[in-house]
Amino acid sequence: MRRRLAGEPLQYIRGKTEFFGREFRVDDRVLIPRPETEILVETAIERIDRGARVVDIGTGSGCIAVTLALERPDLRVMATDISAGALAVAAQNANGSVKLVGSDLLAAFVEDFDWIVSNPPYIASAEIESLATEVRDHEPRGALTPGPAGTEVIARVLDQAGRAQIILEIAFGQLETVRDLAAAHHFNVDAVRNDLAGIPRVVVLSRHGWK
Repeated sequence: MRRRLAGEPLQYIRGKTEFFGREFRVDDRVLIPRPETEILVETAIERIDRGARVVDIGTGSGCIAVTLALERPDLRVMATDISAGALAVAAQNANGSVKLVGSDLLAAFVEDFDWIVSNPPYIASAEIESLATEVRDHEPRGALTPGPAGTEVIARVLDQAGRAQIILEIAFGQLETVRDLAAAHHFNVDAVRNDLAGIPRVVVLSRHGWK
């Protein structure tokens, strides 16, 4: 009760949460998976071609990568995170179903991927103080905000993507900025999916000429 009164999320207290119909372990080393991210996973399940090499950047609890691996066993799924603590949580959830690699985005890789999926940190730093106590004071700050603009990590993913197609979760009000970033990096915006509130939440990108 004391932890809950202090604003700690119930999921951390219980040590688990549900995502895409499965139970995942969570603690304060990772973000709590949210329903909006299920839209990203649904999009990936529908759009990624058979046998593709897929990497989940900033995997956190591993919920995206693990769900993809289980729902689409034809895919070759890997996952990265810069946080050793997050990778420890993801390893518990993956149970060997996904290869996990400690990496700052794709810095540790020499191979190319066919698809990148990511729910990156995307909240502008100035907006952090306006978040609910449960999020602001308890979820890992580095997984929430990448800096003043909120799109810093998205830009870096585009820099490193090569020919890979990309499925990204984005923030409220961020779509036009992401469109501009995509164009600057020679990517097409192939699709945009809204969340249940009608907010553009997931974008699908491909390199010009590589759809």
